[in-house]
Amino acid sequence: MASSPDPAPGEGPVRPVSVSLHEGTIAALKARTGKRGMSAYVEALIQRQLERDRLRELIEDAEAEHGPVDQSAVEARRAILRGDAVSSADAA
Repeated sequence: MASSPDPAPGEGPVRPVSVSLHEGTIAALKARTGKRGMSAYVEALIQRQLERDRLRELIEDAEAEHGPVDQSAVEARRAILRGDAVSSADAA
């Protein structure tokens, strides 16, 4: 009998787990979410961190295969996204 694949983050049944947090962290979390919103907030934080971890792994794999990213090219693209870049047509 074939086993079903493990659910992806955010999928599958919900089940309680126990985690240990500092009292100050718990107080800040309750203040932000209310008592009943804590689980959803923590779930979203963990999913976001898992996404970041996976993205970091993908970047490391790409850099291992293709070499490091050209930082000047990255900054040029960021400038375009911010609207800071001056195109050659604007410079004339």
